Amino acid sequence: MQTARANKHAKPDKEAAIFDEGDLASLLEGKEDPIVLILDCIQDPHNLGACLRTADAAGVAMVILPKDKSAPISEAVRRVSCGGADSVPIVRVTNLARTMEKLKKLGIWLVGTADEGKKSLYEQDLKGPIGIVMGGEGEGMRRLTQENCDFLVRIPMAGAVPCLNVSVATGVCLFEAVRQRGGKI
Repeated sequence: MQTARANKHAKPDKEAAIFDEGDLASLLEGKEDPIVLILDCIQDPHNLGACLRTADAAGVAMVILPKDKSAPISEAVRRVSCGGADSVPIVRVTNLARTMEKLKKLGIWLVGTADEGKKSLYEQDLKGPIGIVMGGEGEGMRRLTQENCDFLVRIPMAGAVPCLNVSVATGVCLFEAVRQRGGKI
């Protein structure tokens, strides 16, 4: 197994493939009960890279990012992702709310994480075709992004710290979905 340190100096075999909103249906084609990761305004390259690494590990069908207010897929993002940026389809969209509406029409249920979520992440059914929606550092999800979610869930926190880093929260959510699916990736 290659470590992050060894990967830092390795030359990637391919560049990250960037898709657009028009590619949603074809990226979902043939995928049974896909998991889609939607990242609303993740601006720190290290957080974005960590989210892409986790998305790859969890077998995510695609990662959707807004074109604006989101870190670019830079060399730093690619390095931190340890290959995730190059293996998971990345979809850059102009209007995230409109893209979320298209995903719903394609049969994807959208589950957003927010402090005001009525259910715990662990109480929410995450089987079937779903999109996990994560908000950006500091502010969380934007209003329209949150309004387009079918469900809002919260990650239970037992300690004094009020929230998790977005990349850690992404890992918790994605692997809860994997767990609920019987560990099948």
